[in-house]
Amino acid sequence: MIQRFLNKTREFLADDSGPTAVEYAIMLALITAVCVASVSSLATSVDQSFTTSADTIANAFGN
Repeated sequence: MIQRFLNKTREFLADDSGPTAVEYAIMLALITAVCVASVSSLATSVDQSFTTSADTIANAFGN
């Protein structure tokens, strides 16, 4: 029973068919880069929208 468990454990540790940590790190870096670019673009758009709204409100009250 214990020998069978040890053999299965050795097989599992020797199996390298799955993705490695390096591949996961590369995927994480790419996903992070896309998220940062998206948030940056969204922040610029939101800033412009608030500026336009503020200017419109100020002009409506004659300031």
